[in-house]
Amino acid sequence: MEIKCPHCARRNRVSATRLNHVVNCGHCHAPLFNAPVDIDAAALQELQQSSTAPVLVDYWAPWCGPCRSFAPTFSASAARHAGAVVFAKLDTEAHPAVAQREQIRSIPTLAGYLQGQELMRISGALPASELERLVQQMLAARPNRT
Repeated sequence: MEIKCPHCARRNRVSATRLNHVVNCGHCHAPLFNAPVDIDAAALQELQQSSTAPVLVDYWAPWCGPCRSFAPTFSASAARHAGAVVFAKLDTEAHPAVAQREQIRSIPTLAGYLQGQELMRISGALPASELERLVQQMLAARPNRT
């Protein structure tokens, strides 16, 4: 899949099976997953189906005040859980067909996925403590690695 670097905005090809590893941008060499990554419909589908790491998607829109106020909380959690959870953002204004397919009725909406299954969904801007609780639930849902 192609992931836009959150630091330099360059596109990088990344295998979904490498999302729980430290992956650096091919241009600026900054870590790709220590900040939320902007995704499109194709990247969302690949993340939902192929990621070996839990994926937390923030469905948002640029005009949404609560979405903008929640963004720093989401970014801080992405930095704290880099390598364990993939944090992604999907702009519902830019990708309305995806929002319709995923039945996004209000924004912001967070949805957590693991190995093709939706683990959770919650609407509204969350405080950091509630977001941390959701991330911990997603991490606990991972199968044991040997």
